[in-house]
Amino acid sequence: MTDTRSLHGRVLTPLGWRRGSVHFDQRIRTLQVEDHAGDAGDLPILLPGFIDLHVHGGAGVDLMQGGDVARTIARTHARHGTTTLLGTTMTAAFEEIENALRGLAQVIATPDADAAQIIGVHLEGPFISPQRLGAQPPRTLEATLESVQHLHALAPIKVLTLAPEIGQHTALIPALAAMGIRVQVGHSAGTYEDAVAALQAGAVGFTHLFNGMTGVDHRNPGIAAAALAHAEYAELIPDLEHVHRGVIRMATRAIPRLYAVTDATAATGMPDGEYALGEQRVHKCMGCVRLASGSLAGSALTMDQALRNLVDVGLELADASQRVSTIPADYLGLDDRGRIAPGLRADMVVLGPDLQLQQVWVNGQPIDPRPALH
Repeated sequence: MTDTRSLHGRVLTPLGWRRGSVHFDQRIRTLQVEDHAGDAGDLPILLPGFIDLHVHGGAGVDLMQGGDVARTIARTHARHGTTTLLGTTMTAAFEEIENALRGLAQVIATPDADAAQIIGVHLEGPFISPQRLGAQPPRTLEATLESVQHLHALAPIKVLTLAPEIGQHTALIPALAAMGIRVQVGHSAGTYEDAVAALQAGAVGFTHLFNGMTGVDHRNPGIAAAALAHAEYAELIPDLEHVHRGVIRMATRAIPRLYAVTDATAATGMPDGEYALGEQRVHKCMGCVRLASGSLAGSALTMDQALRNLVDVGLELADASQRVSTIPADYLGLDDRGRIAPGLRADMVVLGPDLQLQQVWVNGQPIDPRPALH
């Protein structure tokens, strides 16, 4: 019999803020709350655990190294409040992607209690445009159903980024959607019309909105403009480097279910220096991760800092919490997490009034949080 634990504070429930107590083991068993939060004073803030659908690395290791590195990545991000994540690939030789997915599959099959749960893959490369590589190396491929099925058999692909203007990519989307894969438009040199056609074919999201795609020119709109006009969901990196704070606010008004990702690299949780991003070498300096050319190359962001940044941009805390927890859970159809409610996984974070992490709980297990990165 698992011991039942309790947390008390200002709880973000599906009905809004309430002062109360959460009783849980691996699942949330009961939620005892008052009618409203009232004056919460200095009570701890209880939020759902963070869900990050775009993670390349952390603590000096990169997913493309293969083997057991995903365990280090999952432990690192858990200590910053992430309780669920997707391991994210880079464009690379096909056999290197296979190797990374085999290692990831082993970690998915035998998860660690002191780590975020890795539930699958975000296949960010190689089915992207050579004209919009960003930090990806020039090893792009045109997708086929057979190649995706092969990779999916190695480790479950939950999200797949593609450039819809390449070859038969748009025609392939219905078959990918039928496999349960969320297709996202990204790393694309396509037009507004290309993105609209992809959405009509069954694409449902956009990868790191505004980055690695054509933009919002008012006479020649591109992929980002189509997202603002039509998308229900899109991911965005709120490190305040990839996207200006004013544009973040614009996107939250235009896209109902915009959610945050970190696009975290091996540099996350590490001092300034040189790190791997797939086969690329990247440099962390003053909180940013860049190629030698100076171009942004992923980030060193953590989800607790993403939450604080969204609040700093001007979002209410409850809204920001939804964008780092509830919306990504809904996007993947994860109905057992992303909220604090009876019967759901006990994935929670406890924050102080300054929004700094005090406690992290993954599936009812406590994890010591790390101090915020600067």
